[in-house]
Amino acid sequence: MFTLHSVLFIVVALVAAANLLAELSRDLMMMQQNSYRTERYMRWLRASADTTSFVRIVAYCVLLASLVTFASPTWAMSLICVFSAGSLLWLLTRKYKKPLVWTPRARRIYGVAVLLCAVACVLGFFLSAYGLAHKMFVLAVLVMGLYCASHIIMMAAVVILKPVESHINKGYYDDAARILGSMKQLKVIGITGSYGKTSTKHYLNRILSESFSVVMTPGSFNTTLGVIRTVREYLKPYTEVFICEMGAKQGGDIREICDLVHPSIGIVTAVGPQHLESFKTIENVQRTKFELVDSLPSDGLAVVNDDFQYVASREVGNVECLRYAVSADHATAFRAGDIEYTASGTKFTITGPDGLQLTLTTKLVGECNISNLMAAVIVALHLGVPHDKIRYAVEKIEQVEHRLNLKRTPAGITIIDDAFNSNPTGSGMALDVLAAMTTGKRIVITPGMIELGDRQDELNCEFGRHIARSADIAIIVGLYNRDSICRGIDDGGVQPPKTYTVDTFNDAQALLRTIAAPGDTVLYENDLPDTFK
Repeated sequence: MFTLHSVLFIVVALVAAANLLAELSRDLMMMQQNSYRTERYMRWLRASADTTSFVRIVAYCVLLASLVTFASPTWAMSLICVFSAGSLLWLLTRKYKKPLVWTPRARRIYGVAVLLCAVACVLGFFLSAYGLAHKMFVLAVLVMGLYCASHIIMMAAVVILKPVESHINKGYYDDAARILGSMKQLKVIGITGSYGKTSTKHYLNRILSESFSVVMTPGSFNTTLGVIRTVREYLKPYTEVFICEMGAKQGGDIREICDLVHPSIGIVTAVGPQHLESFKTIENVQRTKFELVDSLPSDGLAVVNDDFQYVASREVGNVECLRYAVSADHATAFRAGDIEYTASGTKFTITGPDGLQLTLTTKLVGECNISNLMAAVIVALHLGVPHDKIRYAVEKIEQVEHRLNLKRTPAGITIIDDAFNSNPTGSGMALDVLAAMTTGKRIVITPGMIELGDRQDELNCEFGRHIARSADIAIIVGLYNRDSICRGIDDGGVQPPKTYTVDTFNDAQALLRTIAAPGDTVLYENDLPDTFK
């Protein structure tokens, strides 16, 4: 029989269940941002302290208070209701930079996580004492316990589904291999590097499209599964060139992609201290990036950037290797010189074998973009694209979004958008562009650099010193690198820039509106994902 007491307890149990479902969705989002890898997810948990956040600690206290013998069911249910309602409201109204994408895999993982919780709730409901109100009390307390253990539930769902995902992925892999095997004339170009690979991919695609039917991996589809999806959804029988961006989080990742697509040309844009948290040493980064070169056939071509020490020092003996540079102090096959920066972009000349002198004009700015353009031009020359078509394509290339873009606002403020990610080399180049601005104040907004392993503090401190030499105002976002950057700024100049610290990018934007004026230049350097504070 339903009493008012029972109905109220049912409502509380439903609110607690809704809060659990919303929390599982947030946990899944973080699992997705960690590539569904439980070891990376656990590293994020340790780094973010999400298990001991304020909300979690309150949840533990509510659960404990509900379990102690002196807590009456009514008192416990009141606590659970207040907490669950407040937490649910917070979860439903919170905005994320990279929200959950409901892919088929995400739906499967969420479904298994919900099923695990449902089984526990059904068992708790039927094993509890008779009386609907008491059963609802037990159910609400159990749901609170599941909320507190949601990270474990999410990892358990991923582990349970691992054989299923492997079987599904193998089917996709075999289908992609079949498609590639049927395209005997397809030319596959692999691009990898600690940074610069996405921009190089876009530039090469634009240039080669003047002479070939080209497909490139879209967005950041640079994992094996991303490449498989590109092959299955984008390649056509008439495609002549496939440009394949290859990313890596650990050794063997690039070799796995190469074993599928079999590239004949490979570009290594950079080897630097990126993803050291997972690679541990820069030698491991070098070894992994050069898996692309090592996979090339004997009649293939490697194009590598000697501006980076760990590229220049790596010998290549299995394939023809063309080395290029903008600033390296040793001889290379191709070099960029006579660089002129103007308000409309950059003019420079590529010199190379057989007296090559190719003068190009581009809307792009920054040494990193010239370097990336060089790699694309070298491959285009190798494939026989005429000089006039290369010049035309380079002149028409648009800046890749969030990668050192220059924009002008209606208010007369210049924006340098380098927010996609940040690394020691790229951030330095972006700051050099900022430093070259001669009108108004030079403002940098940044949360610093991530995934630098044991060198996190050192490199962000050096980043701060570079900020001190390049900017008039620095706005440091978040806590993750704040101390390191600010220490570097204090050490970096006779007159360090005025420094502000804010918690979020919204706070930074609000502050910027009070200090920016026409003629100022604002550099956005990096934008950390939700997995970092």
